[in-house]
Order: sequence, then structure tokens, then C-alpha cells
Amino acid sequence: MSILASPRPVTPRRVARPAPSPGNRRRRRLGLYLMLWSGAALSFFPIYWLLVIASNTTSDIYKSPPKLLPGSHLIENIGKVFDKIDFVAPLVNTLFVALAVTFLVLFFDSLAAFAFAKFDFPGRDALFTAVLVTFMLPMQLSIIPQFITMVNLGWVGSMQALIIPAAANAFGIFWLRQYIKSAVPDELMDACVLDGGGFMRQYVTVCLPLIRPGLGFLGLFTFISTWNDYLWPLTILTDPHRITLQVALAQLQAAFGQDYGMIMAGALMATVPLLVVFLFGARQFIGDIAKGAIR
Repeated sequence: MSILASPRPVTPRRVARPAPSPGNRRRRRLGLYLMLWSGAALSFFPIYWLLVIASNTTSDIYKSPPKLLPGSHLIENIGKVFDKIDFVAPLVNTLFVALAVTFLVLFFDSLAAFAFAKFDFPGRDALFTAVLVTFMLPMQLSIIPQFITMVNLGWVGSMQALIIPAAANAFGIFWLRQYIKSAVPDELMDACVLDGGGFMRQYVTVCLPLIRPGLGFLGLFTFISTWNDYLWPLTILTDPHRITLQVALAQLQAAFGQDYGMIMAGALMATVPLLVVFLFGARQFIGDIAKGAIR
């Protein structure tokens, strides 16, 4: 009885695609650059428009067609801001609070994220789930109980009422936990343990050098969000000499709401420190990513 062999399946040959010509590559690169420049222009346009309004008078702002170029009244409008409100003290207060909150968030969130990512302890998953639940709750729900806590502690009107409640947050813990799980190899952790390193030594010598880009992003995000915070400082601060910059700008708008040039000059001065921090932080952030890729 003869056995017929089944025919072998014929695998189709892969047809090599022709390489794009130099002209096509140049057109693709040009299209990519145009898209990037268009996105950058759209992102920068609100800041440019803020400069245009801050450098013109209110009558110039209402002209039709509107002026699209900066005017010559920027110094005058800035002088009006300093005449109407005490701009320096709120600026210093906001800078102090933003730096303190950023430092505490980076420290406590990285410690908690390191423990959640690399250590197995009883109740770890349940505790992390509770952290995520607090992340999903709106901030407005916590204002009343948080204010009652500040009253019981006697911190109403003080700077620690702005700093201590914001010293750790669920977003930072979640972000750094995910980052540490992928950026810190278990082999390095085991090597540090064999060398006699405890928790803090593993955190300082192994974890921190590898998560600098993640810390850079969280630091930028925390600094900007703290700088722009308005609702909680308005609720908790009672001393006019301790108000933050956003509250001072809101008071300026409430008292002189018709002088848009002066109001936008104050907003422009409040935005310049953020631009400086962002440019410096973004440069460090990209540099850390490049160093990590080389390693």
C-alpha cells in the first residue's frame, strides 16, 4: 500500500520594497519638520498673545482689526502692577511654597514608589489600590475636611498649611512606581543586598541614579501645578502679606478689571518664572534620558 506524501506548503517570497529615493526622504523630513514647527507655533501663540495684550493699552486692545504686534506700553503696564499691589511678596511666597512642595513630593513619592515597586510586604496591593482611589477623587471634595484639620492644628493662615498637605500625592507615587518597575533592574537590587546594603542604601545608590528622568518630569509637573494653584491658597490664607501670586492677581483683576493691559502684564510676569523653570528642567530631563540611553 503506497503512502502519498503530503505536499509541502509553499511559503510566499517576501518582495523587498525599493528604498525611498532621496527626494522622497527629503519631502518626508520636510513634512515632519512642518508639523513640528506648526505644533510649536500653536503652543507658543497664547504666550505671544499675552505679550501683545500686556504691551498695549485697553483702548488699543479693543481696536478693530486687533493689533497683532507687541506695543510700547509694557513697562508702563508693569509699573501699574507694582503701584496697585505688592507683587514681590506674593512672588517670593509662591516660589518658596512651590520649591518646598516639589522637594517633599520628590522625596516622599519616590520612597513610597520604590517600596511599592521593588518590595513585597503584607497588604501592598491593597494599600496601593487605596492610593489609586484617592487619586480618582476630585480635589474639591477634600477642601472641607482639610480645612477642618488645619483649624484643629492651628495652621490657618500659615505657609505650612500649603506645604504639608501637598507633601505627597497619589499621582507621583503611581508615576514613579511604574517608572521604577521598568528602569531599576532586580539584578542591581540583589547585588546591593549581597553587598550588605539596606533599604536606604538601595534607594540612594541604586534607585535614584536610574530614575532621574522620571523625577525630572514629576518635579516639573509638581512645581507648575503648585505655582498655578489658586483655590486652596484662597481658602486657607488669611494674612494679606502671605498670599500667593495667583491670589494677588485675582485681587488685581477684581479691583481693576477694566484695565486689561495691566492685568495681562501681571499675568505675564507670573508666567516668566514658569518658562525659565520649564526650559531649564526640560533641558535636564532630555539630557538625563540621553545619558540613560547611552548607558
